[in-house]
Amino acid sequence: MYYLSREDFISLLRSLEKSYNVYAPVKKNNQRFYKKFAGDYSDILVGEVRPFEPLKAFFSPGRESVAEGFKPDVRLGEDKPSCVVGVKACDLKGFKVQDYVFLNHDYEDPFYSGRRKANLIISSDCTCAIDTCFCLALGVKPYPQEDFDINLSPVEGGFVVELGSSKGREVFNQHSHLFRKADEDSICVREEQRKRIIKEVDENIKDNNIPLQDELEGVVEEEGETDIWEDEVKTCVECGACNTICPTCHCFLLYDEKDEDKMQRLRIWDSCLVKDFARVAGGANPRPKLWMRLRNRFVKKFNFFPRVADIYACTGCGRCILACPAKIDIREVLRRLVDKKRIKE
Repeated sequence: MYYLSREDFISLLRSLEKSYNVYAPVKKNNQRFYKKFAGDYSDILVGEVRPFEPLKAFFSPGRESVAEGFKPDVRLGEDKPSCVVGVKACDLKGFKVQDYVFLNHDYEDPFYSGRRKANLIISSDCTCAIDTCFCLALGVKPYPQEDFDINLSPVEGGFVVELGSSKGREVFNQHSHLFRKADEDSICVREEQRKRIIKEVDENIKDNNIPLQDELEGVVEEEGETDIWEDEVKTCVECGACNTICPTCHCFLLYDEKDEDKMQRLRIWDSCLVKDFARVAGGANPRPKLWMRLRNRFVKKFNFFPRVADIYACTGCGRCILACPAKIDIREVLRRLVDKKRIKE
């Protein structure tokens, strides 16, 4: 492991700007969000918790052109790849689902694949927890362990640095003069900080009586017809915020658009909570009721993906809890499902 001072970290990002569009989290009015930087890095926030936007936005944008006319070439819309700074472990787990969907089959999505190969991930440890964090319940530690290129663990005056890929090693080799070997004191501070954050998240889980993933096996499938769905969906306004803000949701809609100059095919994020999501030709809809669509979201995350990919498609980031205007809480739904299962047993 290595040490990178705050000043040298700024120098590193300024250098990376030559090859990447650099995005890093900032904080305003108690909200954390990604911002593109151009020289001034004084307000970068490396640490705390995940920004509000999901990491998937840098790999599968909410709206993009995937074809223009009948041109055979496939191109990305960016002038340079992205370097995303301050990525948290809950977002990195999202890669497990996104990669399964877009990479691990007979046909790779060229847009997603191109960005996965080109983009640079500089992740960081969480240094606090907010009350909607429950990553540990889904088997995710509050610090990155994989799927990053470089990880930063904030310590006094700088960061303990860990390399996670050949791409990260290449960046390190190109900027080796900025790094030095991490001393034992800095490493100990990192380990104590990680233990403290684990304790904070664990307290969240206990305070909110959140079930652990070992308790979730088969619970959605077994409770498929429960009245819990109809009860929980009463306040839903069908906005789709839970889908668009989620780091693992990946469904999209293709549509064609024509103007005077060109015709193009666009891809936009879609939401399984929206009525037209499952509608087919002739107007038939296998999920005409809103409660069925809410159930489908949970089936996909807690039944389908564990069965086909051996992973729960929830990272415990808590974004959907904060984004939902109807105050539907994924933790409460899971708790009710598990409690009902226990009663039956």
